Amino acid sequence: MSDTTPDVPQDAWSGVHRGPLREGEWVRLVDGKGRKHNFELVAGKRFFSNKGHFDHDELIGREEGFTVTSSAGGEYLVFRPLLSEFVVSMPRGAAVVYPKDSAQIVAMADIFPGARVVEAGVGSGALTCSLLRAVGPHGRVSSYERREEFADVARRNVTQFFGGDHPAWQLTLGDLAEALPASGERCDRIILDMLAPWDCLDAAADALLPGGIVCAYVATTTQLSKFVEAVRFHGGFTEPAPWESLVRDWHVEGLAVRPGHKMIGHTAFLVTARRMAPGERAPLKKRRPAPGAYGPDYDGPRPPGVPELPEAPTED
Repeated sequence: MSDTTPDVPQDAWSGVHRGPLREGEWVRLVDGKGRKHNFELVAGKRFFSNKGHFDHDELIGREEGFTVTSSAGGEYLVFRPLLSEFVVSMPRGAAVVYPKDSAQIVAMADIFPGARVVEAGVGSGALTCSLLRAVGPHGRVSSYERREEFADVARRNVTQFFGGDHPAWQLTLGDLAEALPASGERCDRIILDMLAPWDCLDAAADALLPGGIVCAYVATTTQLSKFVEAVRFHGGFTEPAPWESLVRDWHVEGLAVRPGHKMIGHTAFLVTARRMAPGERAPLKKRRPAPGAYGPDYDGPRPPGVPELPEAPTED
């Protein structure tokens, strides 16, 4: 009996299709050793590997979730790629935000349907796809990217995944610290994926609506420390919450159950904080910093309640 379930409506802008594979769609092949191949289906074209070949026409018109055998006997599992699979295999300009971090950003920054989100920078478009999927066609994602070559790669990747120009996406070439204030845009969430997110903190604070969330994605402990202290020093946000996520796979075969060897360890740190209403400040956190935390070797901004160090006495 044939399945008559309709395709996902195009106006949902999900990047997902149901039904038989069609020309122009991308597929993901996985062989018995877990090696992966991603390509666009083109009628009359042929796929080649070290295990022989087969024609794209053998895939077009079939329901995904089947096995195809190449001319040399190689077997491949055929599915449409998931978003999490697409972003780790798509062409890159800058490094991508990996799915484990994208998922944390969507959940912990509370990206909701209809949300107005600002993103800087766009990288290769991996996080942008997740943000657009979360806000839906009635939301808005405004991405700012300083490097034109990165913006071009991101535009191609996002358009490829969604099958067209997503109506909720606006990509601006420029520095968010200057372009966002000039736009007069107000938003619910701001995601800062950049080398110096503290440089954009004032612009983010002015654009965020009260209760909005700023989320920074930084790679190093130095960046983490500087951004957290900058948020505290600013005073217009709640106490910042920093964390990272680690993902470990497991090997499970009968009685052989053990951690796998493909753990995704550190990729980046995430920091979130909520915007206070204009003129309001969060209650001062009662802290007892570790000895030396803000000692003579610390040269960053000091949060409220942490006294400045007295100047060292000078010799006469």
